[in-house]
Amino acid sequence: MRIRKKALGDKNLVGARIEAARRTRGMKQKELLAQLQVRGVDLNASALSKLEGQLRIVTDIELLAFAEILDVDVMWLLTGKE
Repeated sequence: MRIRKKALGDKNLVGARIEAARRTRGMKQKELLAQLQVRGVDLNASALSKLEGQLRIVTDIELLAFAEILDVDVMWLLTGKE
């Protein structure tokens, strides 16, 4: 597991929670990317890394796909509250 070199950014609210949910499930970024592809969301490893690091904005389509794949509520991704 690599340690994040850059501080978290301020481009989205959900990146850190997406990363936490992914890690809780023992899912690698490659696996998450594959699941996104199945759902028609074309994201590369660099974009996912930037999104998790809050250095990239997230679209509504991506947000819904992340919630579905990670089996979390969209509101939790946005606010941290159930």
